[in-house]
Amino acid sequence: QSLVSSSKWLQHYGLKRNKLSLSQILSQIGFQRRKDYVTTLGKRVASRYADGLFPQYKRAQDGSVYNLTAKKELILHFVDCLMGAIELYKQRMEWLTSESRQIFGVIREQCIVIVLDFGIAAPSEFDLCRDALSMVLEEQVIQIARFNLIRAAQDLMKWQQKCTPVSEHTVKSAVTWLWKLDHMTAVSHTSSAEALLEAMGDEAVSS
Repeated sequence: QSLVSSSKWLQHYGLKRNKLSLSQILSQIGFQRRKDYVTTLGKRVASRYADGLFPQYKRAQDGSVYNLTAKKELILHFVDCLMGAIELYKQRMEWLTSESRQIFGVIREQCIVIVLDFGIAAPSEFDLCRDALSMVLEEQVIQIARFNLIRAAQDLMKWQQKCTPVSEHTVKSAVTWLWKLDHMTAVSHTSSAEALLEAMGDEAVSS
């Protein structure tokens, strides 16, 4: 039962190509009970010759019944495969929810603009925001192609006029610019929208 439960979980995460989905495992450790039309009865009837000969598993999705014929060694092999796959997914989830990815998710686009809207954040909150932004620049932006920073304010502020190629130098420059920003600047009700429109005005930007 634990083998079946694990395979259901992994099927959801796309392991069909590795033959670890529930259907693929069942086809390798047993055979499905078949139905055929019986003329004298006028209906489809399932074969029952294997009832009592093998352990059986009924799929909740479609009600199909599988007779399980595999030896213990093969079952244990699949247990090892599934446990190994689960461990890989645990490691992936730990990575996805660590450091800057925990706050920003995973940046997959190659050309981005980060719009900064600090609102009326207190000084301590302002510094926390800059810490988080520095982290995403140094951990994730460093791995893409181009980027820019725009601060939403009454007088909109841009790190660069257009998205700039990523390098260690440009990332360090952006972090320095970030930490030189004034805590409070004049804001308007439309400053956030204006900053977003400015970001989208760069045709190279994908996010």
